[in-house]
Amino acid sequence: MKKNILITGGAGFIGSHLATHLLREDLWDVTIFDDLNDFYSPDIKRANLDAVRSVGEFRFVEGDIRRTEDLRPVFDETSFECVVHLAARAGVRPSLSQPKLYAETNIDGTLNLLELARDYEVGQFVFGSSSSVYGINAKVPFAEDDRIHQPISPYAATKAAGELLCHTYSHLFGFRTVCLRFFTVYGARQRPDLAIHKFSRLISEGKPIQVFGDGTTRRDYTYVDDIIAGVRASIDYDGSVHEVFNLGESETTELSRLIELLEASLGQKAIIDHQPMQPGDVPMTFADISKARRLLNYSPQTKIEEGIPKFAEWFSCQNREE
Repeated sequence: MKKNILITGGAGFIGSHLATHLLREDLWDVTIFDDLNDFYSPDIKRANLDAVRSVGEFRFVEGDIRRTEDLRPVFDETSFECVVHLAARAGVRPSLSQPKLYAETNIDGTLNLLELARDYEVGQFVFGSSSSVYGINAKVPFAEDDRIHQPISPYAATKAAGELLCHTYSHLFGFRTVCLRFFTVYGARQRPDLAIHKFSRLISEGKPIQVFGDGTTRRDYTYVDDIIAGVRASIDYDGSVHEVFNLGESETTELSRLIELLEASLGQKAIIDHQPMQPGDVPMTFADISKARRLLNYSPQTKIEEGIPKFAEWFSCQNREE
């Protein structure tokens, strides 16, 4: 008998990949909840849903996680074994200009879902957090027991708050919460506002790309297939009642090196427009994944040298279709 799973934000980049993966397993009845907001084109999210639909049938509910009245009927109609909560207002820089929207969506929305998980006795709650919670962390690589009390963007603060709420609800009500700190995810269907996708578009159009700082900032870029493997393992995790895991590649790549890889994969040189460092940006992210390796059997497979050509191939196909 199939189990029921709810994916919030399932029309997005990571959510649509997770839904596809679960449908291919044929073990799950999948419900996707998404508001199809205009942070980026809703048409992209509808295309993501079409890609999921090509694999198998699922239930789609359009609604806003800020509105309990949108969420409660979903829980009334289906008894979920697991909720994977990926819906959020994403991005460090936009959060600087819209902190209230980020707090309402990422904190209040998460609280709404935790309340419903408690009311409807959901056994497993997986929360999509972010490496941004570490802020400017002097110690590298970043480990889950490092302090996260100094976030440097509203987005980071909302994700840290979401983790704390998960801990509180596990402690008080006994259902398992698993918080996953994603490190710079990329791959097919990546959001168009993220650097790899944005750079690819501008390079292919012969337009300048803005590089903030001197190009020496470093990120732990994680291919989406590896992230999905970690999320999938967290759905089955049956250890402690509350846990936090880093999901990254555990390797860092300098921004200038990333641009070189994109140039080689796209067959075109980038025009660089150097800009000052932006508020809220961190100089480095670097995941210690030893805990995820040990408890989730997490083992990322795709190095950046393999992942960027894969992304470029998808990007080029998308451009040809347009």
